[in-house]
Amino acid sequence: MTYIEEPEGSVPGLSAGARKLAARCEPQVNELARRMARGAFENLGGYAELPADVKDVEIAATARHAMRLFLRSAVRGPRPSDDGLETFQTRAAQRAEEGMPLQLLLRTYCMGTRELWRELRKLSEPGEEGALVELGDALFAVQDRVVGAVTESYLDEQSALAAEQRERRRSLAQALLDGTAHPERSLADGPALVVFMHLSGGSGGPGGRSPVTVRRLVRRIQAALDRAFGTEALTLLDGAGGHAIAPGCTAVPDQLPELLREIAGPDTRLGACAVTEAGDIPRAAHMVGEVVRIAQACGRPPGLHLLDDVLLEYHLSRPNEGSDRIAALLAPLAGRSELVETLRTHLAQRQDRRVTARLLNLHPNSVDNRLTRIMELTGLDLGAPRDAALALAALALGATA
Repeated sequence: MTYIEEPEGSVPGLSAGARKLAARCEPQVNELARRMARGAFENLGGYAELPADVKDVEIAATARHAMRLFLRSAVRGPRPSDDGLETFQTRAAQRAEEGMPLQLLLRTYCMGTRELWRELRKLSEPGEEGALVELGDALFAVQDRVVGAVTESYLDEQSALAAEQRERRRSLAQALLDGTAHPERSLADGPALVVFMHLSGGSGGPGGRSPVTVRRLVRRIQAALDRAFGTEALTLLDGAGGHAIAPGCTAVPDQLPELLREIAGPDTRLGACAVTEAGDIPRAAHMVGEVVRIAQACGRPPGLHLLDDVLLEYHLSRPNEGSDRIAALLAPLAGRSELVETLRTHLAQRQDRRVTARLLNLHPNSVDNRLTRIMELTGLDLGAPRDAALALAALALGATA
């Protein structure tokens, strides 16, 4: 094959024969783009569901631009006005914003490359095998660059859109929980469910979760809530838990507690309360948070906690003139976490020493010894209903202090 000196700015290494074949194909670009839009692309799964303007204008125009840009560069070399990959990156971002699946977008580019390669093969003449190989190598090298740039631009835009969506939901949830959101823009007509979650292992400090782990955890919880409620839940979450609002819902789906335990750990707790209008959300959010804390403080097992489950404890925890004195009854147990946990479990299990021992992995005699020490330190007689109620109230008050 005879090679000639390359024109300034042309694609390095292309022979005169390769440029001649590319020039023969260039007038076919418009017809080739029409055939792809009406035939080849229609066979792609999901393409038929795209809006007409996206199919007939955007995708066809992008395919036409890509083929013409390649062939023109092969024939005459790139010009200073060529925008390279910018057009493809811009349109990839637009497709991400419109919700077009990435796999469908990339398949249109790959199919366009394949159809152009077929056209080059069809137009090639005997003796142009070497030129065809040159153009094929150049074509697939360009495809690699374009697909990489398109993917990066699409994912960047998708990430930005997801961040905007998360911030929108977070801001709206914050406004609803604060009582500052206008009902017409924050909550559709009808009820909503306010949920509080306390995640196991969510405390700070050296044993807490890393920022990367927290972000992954919050995303998984958000997905679980959306799936369980069948709607977009508004959330305000961190590594320790937080609140969620599910518009149009009135009860916690049966599968949600188990989903959250699988994601965040077996000690995960949640409380829930239905409201009829946005103005009730701040009160409900405060209440469900207290219900969860009281349930934990009083030794209730992890899971879903409703107000009716801790109705007495909740009532006993309401502050009044005697609250400080009741809470102070357990002050002698400060620093003795094993005694507090024994008291909490014993009261939660209706003072059944054997069940308490099993839950705490102790011998029943050890439970008796701890209970005796608790009564010595506090002066409470746990066998007396009145003193047992005072101890329960002190635990409840400690949870809401």
